[in-house]
Amino acid sequence: MKKKVLVTGAPGWLGTRLVEDLVNKKRKVRCLVLRGIDVSDLTKLKGVELFYGDITKPSTLEGVTKDVETVFHCIGIIHPKTAKGFFEINYNGTRNILNQCIKNSVKRFIHISSNAAQGFNLSRDKLMDENGPMRPESNYGLSKYRAEKLIDYFHKRYGLETVILRPCLFYGIRQPSRFTKFMNMVRSGRPLVFGSGKNLRSMTHIDNLVQACLLAEKSKKANCKVYWIADKKPYTTIEIIRTIADEFNVKLKPIYLPEFLSRVCEQIDILLGNMGFYSLNFHVVGESYRNIGCSIKKAEEELGYKPKFYLKKGIKEAVDWARENKVL
Repeated sequence: MKKKVLVTGAPGWLGTRLVEDLVNKKRKVRCLVLRGIDVSDLTKLKGVELFYGDITKPSTLEGVTKDVETVFHCIGIIHPKTAKGFFEINYNGTRNILNQCIKNSVKRFIHISSNAAQGFNLSRDKLMDENGPMRPESNYGLSKYRAEKLIDYFHKRYGLETVILRPCLFYGIRQPSRFTKFMNMVRSGRPLVFGSGKNLRSMTHIDNLVQACLLAEKSKKANCKVYWIADKKPYTTIEIIRTIADEFNVKLKPIYLPEFLSRVCEQIDILLGNMGFYSLNFHVVGESYRNIGCSIKKAEEELGYKPKFYLKKGIKEAVDWARENKVL
């Protein structure tokens, strides 16, 4: 009997899209879900099994990996109420799932990490790759970095097959409210730009990442490897803004603000994090001047990764979805 796959982080932006694709491929899917949240997007899918548990509470996870061959660990928190939330979910939660993997002899664990685990580009002229120095940004990046180290330990200690994927800024259908807010800012024609707007930003279309997840499950070469996953090339901040503006057919007149304001917000974000607090606005503005561009060469060569979506196509799809679902 073909074993199941477990997806954590569904319902969720990535998790739900991945489950849809797995179901279309006739896979047996179990989802770890938290009681009290809306699971209607999952219950619409034929044959999806729901397992109710809390990733931060080990006692609720007993049996979650029984008869599971592959775990797609998509759950993670980006914008918590406090800095403590990063480590409770991104680190401790990952450890709790890994323990269940060992307990029930899961074959492969595929972990969705983040560009924040490695940090920022040392130079705009050199893209980040898997061999670069690890300089995690903020508590979010640190929690993801520590989770990567933990996964490596479980591979070496227990022989669990592991693959770590490092995506960048997500975009695509079912966008969360924070991305809709950004779209509306561009739609106004007066978005804020810190610095010149020429800083690089790799982005990861949600369907490109789903493709990478499925490739990571099957590739023997991928065992115990880390891969950057993004669109074919990075974009500049102003290119991203103009692409969104084109979809709304608006005349763009960005409000350019000095780069040092973004740098100040970054330092405030770090200070708040050291005090145990978190502010979404300081965090987002604080990294807006940074170059976060990566090379996907390793994923292309070893996984056979071929990103099908690019910025214009992906933004059009996202805007169309947002209009149809009346979130814009």
